[in-house]
Amino acid sequence: MKKKLSPNLIFVLIVLAAALLLWLFTGRAGAGAGRTAVLSYGEDNTELRIPLDEDARYDIDTGLYTIHLVVEDGGIRFVDSPCPDHTCEGFGVLRNEGDWAACLPAKASVTVE
Repeated sequence: MKKKLSPNLIFVLIVLAAALLLWLFTGRAGAGAGRTAVLSYGEDNTELRIPLDEDARYDIDTGLYTIHLVVEDGGIRFVDSPCPDHTCEGFGVLRNEGDWAACLPAKASVTVE
């Protein structure tokens, strides 16, 4: 005796397949693709463009402090802040266009484009 798939089961399978495709094209698989973070730092507002599509660690001497940035999973964040208040670390991971964080003692800011 042959069993037929119920229309509800077919609908659920189609929705799950669509969700998987959506996740692959817009989720972590494409995290950071084409995005850049712009780091502005120091007395003269030096700019450094940092791609967000490749995981890396950046240690930047701003002339006041050495700041530490980590690019991971399409986002960027301050880590291991040498300043006394660690406020910059509280901004968390920046990954969306317009996200911004600053380390005021180091005169440094990061903006995602």
